[in-house]
Amino acid sequence: MSGTLFIVSTPIGNLEDITLRAIRVLKEVTFIASEDTRRTKILLMAHGINTRLESFHSYSGGGKQARIIEQLLSGSNVALVSDSGTPTISDPGYSLVKECIKQKIQVTPIPGASACLAALVISGKPTDSFIFEGFLSNKDSRRKKEIEKLLQESRTVIVYESPYRIEKFLKDFYALAPEREVIIVRELTKKFEEKLRGTAKNILEHFAQEKPRGEFVVIF
Repeated sequence: MSGTLFIVSTPIGNLEDITLRAIRVLKEVTFIASEDTRRTKILLMAHGINTRLESFHSYSGGGKQARIIEQLLSGSNVALVSDSGTPTISDPGYSLVKECIKQKIQVTPIPGASACLAALVISGKPTDSFIFEGFLSNKDSRRKKEIEKLLQESRTVIVYESPYRIEKFLKDFYALAPEREVIIVRELTKKFEEKLRGTAKNILEHFAQEKPRGEFVVIF
C-alpha cells in the first residue's frame, strides 16, 4: 500500500503561524521534501521537529521527483513544504502532486498560511471574486501585455513581485493606468510588515526614498 503525500502549509513570516496538525504531520512523516532546507530547518527547530529533510526545488530535476514517488509507492509518508506559505502556489510542487495523482498516490492538504489570501483580506478590495496570477513575466514587453490584460479584469487581481522587479512593474502599471489604485503589501506577518496604497506613481515616489526589500503582493 502506498503512502500519502501531505501538502503542508508553513508560516509566511511569523514562525507561530503554523497549525497544530501541521506540526504533528511534520513529526510523523518519514521525511520532509523542502524547497529551501535552510529555512525549513529554522521552522523545525522552533517547534522541536527532528524529521529528516530532503531538498526538492525547481532545479532538482526529474530524478529527485522519481525517488520521492518511489518512496511513496513503497509506503513512506512524505510532507511537501515550500520556503514559506502553501506549497504548489508559485513553487515547484505542482509537478510532484500531478505525478502522485497519476500514480494513484493519496495527496492530502494541511491548510495554513498563504501570502496572497493574507494580503487580500487586508486590502479593502472585493474578496468575493478575484484572480491570482502569481509572478508575471520578467521580460518587459510580455509583462506590459500581461498587465494590460489584467487591467481589463472586473475581478480583484493579485500578483506576486520581487524586490528586483517591483519598480519596473509599477512603471508599466503607471503608463497603462495612471489613476488606478494599487495596494502593495510586503513582509507579511514579519516585524517590518508594510502596506502601501495609492497610484503607481505614489508608490514609486516612496521607493525612491526607501529601497524595495522583501517579497511583494500586489493587488488592484
